[in-house]
Amino acid sequence: MGIILGNIVGFVRVAVTAYLLGTRSRADILAVALGPLDAFNNALINTMIFAFVPMLTLRAEDERLAFFLAARRVFMWIFAAMTAVAVLFAPWFIAALGPGLPAESARQAADLLRIVSLSTMAAGTAAIYSAWLYTKRRFGPTAFYQAFLNVFTIAAALTLWQAIGIYGFAIGYAAGAGAQLALVYAASRGDLRHAKTGSSSPVATRDLLGKPGIFLAYAGLLALNMIVTRAYATHAGTGMAAAFDYCIRCVNVVIAYLVSPASNSLLPEIARLHAMGEERRAVRLVDRTAGYASLAAVAACAVGILVRTPVIALLFQRGSFTAHSTQLVSGVFLGLAPCLIGYSLLELTARSLFALDRPLLPLLAAAVPVTVNLIVSGLLRHFAPERFAQPEYLGIGASAGLIAGFALLIIGAHRQRRLATSKVPEIVRG
Repeated sequence: MGIILGNIVGFVRVAVTAYLLGTRSRADILAVALGPLDAFNNALINTMIFAFVPMLTLRAEDERLAFFLAARRVFMWIFAAMTAVAVLFAPWFIAALGPGLPAESARQAADLLRIVSLSTMAAGTAAIYSAWLYTKRRFGPTAFYQAFLNVFTIAAALTLWQAIGIYGFAIGYAAGAGAQLALVYAASRGDLRHAKTGSSSPVATRDLLGKPGIFLAYAGLLALNMIVTRAYATHAGTGMAAAFDYCIRCVNVVIAYLVSPASNSLLPEIARLHAMGEERRAVRLVDRTAGYASLAAVAACAVGILVRTPVIALLFQRGSFTAHSTQLVSGVFLGLAPCLIGYSLLELTARSLFALDRPLLPLLAAAVPVTVNLIVSGLLRHFAPERFAQPEYLGIGASAGLIAGFALLIIGAHRQRRLATSKVPEIVRG
């Protein structure tokens, strides 16, 4: 329900952005400043949840509380440092994220990035509380993160539009992240009061930073695939970065339904089965979930390609979002639609392998999409610049990279399973 509500409100947020900005230069500015940091925040959230949920689940109650308090203390400092770096070095980040933006647009994007970066500390800290709530099987407070983010962004954008223009989007986004932090803190407050009187056994810093560091590297590499494509889009002409961002929002809605419910609810179960030595049951659970998701992803990709133009026109074509904008976004979506298949299956399988304590293969697979994307997009821009400027070709590198990454992951995972199965009798005898 939380995911459904968040995505419904998310469509409203995209519609408001389309109505006010369309695919003009200001839309490119907002896409370059907000899009990458939004992806980074999601990477942080996924890191905290999918690294700490298994680690917390497998601990006794008092040890779990002590571990949570230590993690909160360490990572709040880390998130504060990340925010400070983004504020101080915003112009340099924008130069890398939007190399094709004009000088004045780049300056505005840097100011927007400084405002939006305030959300990083709130989003990351909220994710730590979310991981704690997940171990209690309390999914409600955490499920409404996107809803909070979108409602506050919409409200600030509309109320502040006449006064400060696109800066209202950034203020609303940061406020929404703060509101979600307040919600999960309130939901965890009873446990925290008990935690103060619980076990205070020391927690090794290596335990706190090891798995989250690996998962953050994985999530960062995965997010970098889309960030690279958005950066290329700023070279392809006015409105291309914005069109790509609209497509990403649409794709993320479908991915949220394919990935989030299954992975968020099954992750503690996979971790428990792994801890109990029920490796076969855990693997069957992963395979069954990935099988259903693959059918749904292929169907969603095919339907999306067939109905993309009339759906985009129905949802967004009003105000500043003209018929030309519809054709531009529709063209970008054509090349980006296969991401639905590659991204959803890669994420489901990788998260399951993390829960099974097999992090190296997902980390290797996460480096494949951005590598393939850089090669394909670079070759296309160098040898066929006239085609590179066409929207249909913008997402080809990102899609090819994700499908290649999933292929590597699934082949490697099945090879690992065969090796593990062949060792089971020997382990049992021992």
